[in-house]
Amino acid sequence: MDSNKLWLLIGFSGQLLFTSRFLVQWIASERAKRSIVPLAFWWFSLAGGATLLAYALWRRDPVFAVGQASGLVIYTRNLMLIGKDRRAAKDSA
Repeated sequence: MDSNKLWLLIGFSGQLLFTSRFLVQWIASERAKRSIVPLAFWWFSLAGGATLLAYALWRRDPVFAVGQASGLVIYTRNLMLIGKDRRAAKDSA
C-alpha cells in the first residue's frame, strides 16, 4: 500500500471514529429517553480527533489541524473532569 492510500485510510478511520461518537450519544439518549452524553462519546471524540489531527498534519492543512487540536483540548478536559467526579464519588462512598 502506498503512502497516499495509507493516509487516506487513516483519515477515513478518524472520520469513522469521530462520527461514531454521535451514534453512541444518540443510542444512549434513546435508551434513557432523555439527552445524555455517555463517557464513550468523549473517548470516540478523543480517538477520532487525534486520528484526524494526524491526517491534517500529513495534509499540511493548518485550518483543519488547528480545529482538531482545539477539540482535543476540550475532549481531554471533559475526560479529566469526569474522572475527578468519579474519584470524588468513590471517595465519599
